[in-house]
Amino acid sequence: SKSNTVYETAEGMTPIDIFATSSDNSRFKLMSMALLLDDPNDAIIWRGPRKMSMIQRLLTGVKWGELDYLIIDTPPGTSDEHITVMTVLKQHEHAKDFLRAILVTTPQMLSINDVRREITFCQKTSFHIIGLIENMSGYVCPHCSECTNIFAQGGGNLLAEQYSIPFLGRLPIDNRLNTILDQGIQQVDNGLELINETEAMKLFKTILDQILDHWE
Repeated sequence: SKSNTVYETAEGMTPIDIFATSSDNSRFKLMSMALLLDDPNDAIIWRGPRKMSMIQRLLTGVKWGELDYLIIDTPPGTSDEHITVMTVLKQHEHAKDFLRAILVTTPQMLSINDVRREITFCQKTSFHIIGLIENMSGYVCPHCSECTNIFAQGGGNLLAEQYSIPFLGRLPIDNRLNTILDQGIQQVDNGLELINETEAMKLFKTILDQILDHWE
């Protein structure tokens, strides 16, 4: 992005454009609480009502324009944030029929149990689940590309089977991908091309195809 500045307009806050040389050819827009902080190192120490008010503002007070998809990244668990997101979106007639959830777990039992509660949350609130992804599923060696299971294995798949949820796939820890992301894609020569060559991105594309097929 050329600018990480968020502006307040009569139509709402302006999200920043990413992977673009100008706002005219931007296909991806981003809004985050981090963009509204004076100091990126500041901690947000807010009680529930103020936090819920900001979530509502990020959903309804941003000048998104015409979108194909709005992706909301939430913290783990089933907290006030999730309830607020669900409540605000279900109030909008054009959005409530298109709400979908993609659940992400890691192989450890602690994470599996968290996601189990998230599944129950989605079921009780009639929130349709597209599927489940197991992240950090092994480690891809940067030298030989062999994937080693450093945590438990198969927990995500078994959980999906237990609740009859589509299992979308496993994403390993890929050091090559992490290195590029830590440096910043646009700060690395041919960053996007290098990312597309990583084992993790190849697997991610198969997951993305399944998600997009869901909408067809």
